Amino acid sequence: MSTHDIYSTEVPQQGSPQPNSTSGTGRFTPPPYQPMYFQPEPQVGCGTYLFRFVMILLIVGILGGFGLVILVVAGTVTASVQHVSETSLTEKFILGNSKAHNKVAVIVVEGVITGSEDGFIPKQIRQVLNDSYVEAVVLRIESPGGTMAGSDYYHHLLTEMKKERNIPIVVSMGSIAASGGYYIAMVGNEIYAEHSTITGSIGVIVSLFNGEDLCEKIGIESTPITSGPLKAMGSFSKRMSNEEKEVWQRLVDNSFERFKQVIRDGRSVFANDADKLNKLATGQIYTATEAKDNGLVDEIGFLDDAIKRAMSLAALTEDNSKAIRYKPKLSFVDALLESRIAPNKFNAETIAEIATPRVYLLCPYVPPIP
Repeated sequence: MSTHDIYSTEVPQQGSPQPNSTSGTGRFTPPPYQPMYFQPEPQVGCGTYLFRFVMILLIVGILGGFGLVILVVAGTVTASVQHVSETSLTEKFILGNSKAHNKVAVIVVEGVITGSEDGFIPKQIRQVLNDSYVEAVVLRIESPGGTMAGSDYYHHLLTEMKKERNIPIVVSMGSIAASGGYYIAMVGNEIYAEHSTITGSIGVIVSLFNGEDLCEKIGIESTPITSGPLKAMGSFSKRMSNEEKEVWQRLVDNSFERFKQVIRDGRSVFANDADKLNKLATGQIYTATEAKDNGLVDEIGFLDDAIKRAMSLAALTEDNSKAIRYKPKLSFVDALLESRIAPNKFNAETIAEIATPRVYLLCPYVPPIP
């Protein structure tokens, strides 16, 4: 059978024998053979497939857009509710009687101190201010220090909290509580350091770098237009003049005097003995034993020891009180986008923070990376 026969569209001619006819003999005469007709399926062009693909993408994009809008609205509403609510933190039980109402709140200061006004530390302080069941605070410090402004700001917030609530504060130092970390510790009624704690580093530093020679080697020339001769002081691209050094030194000296005054106000052992403090305030770091021998801390002990001492100062016991630690309360959107889980990413803002000359209360071996 030929291809022509398969795809033929011919029909029988008139006058030809018809199916089911009989001959004159009375016998059945089979109908003549008729070819089967097959019609090829219509072919779908590339344009049709492309149209379908574009429509699918359009529908998915619309649905995805609606989903994103819903997530953003939900996150905004959640953030607004948390901003209004005074209970934006959750509590984690540490020790004592978990069913007790009286609390010893552990406020944690860790990492390089930058003084964020809406960060975790101010939130913990506000939580204490709005919780009448908190009868004492343990300030847990795990920090090498940070900016002078940030350290002074947190010290101020903690001092105001202590006055307003009229509650004792016991400081618990972790592996390091130096420079700005020690500055903040001055709010405590008593200070506990662990056996392996590094503390001290009482001093001020401004990290400035000079790259004038480097700029000359790679062909970069700095031509700042300033309103005065000291406006460009601290510039990386030029060598510092003696006049500029004097200005920076006065800034450091004034900050240093403020640091020592905070220590004298917080530690009675130095209140009337400036010479004793001056001998220790050389920027040197001290072990826990050295710090205790020199009056920088009161006792050597761990966090549990500091908590029990705070309970004692507040006339509480482990039977009628509990120690709790605050943790951030993350919304679904926060957890999904990790916007609050890892806020200190190395981005343009961090680079600008590092590049800007600042007064630091910081251990010299720690880079000023917030």
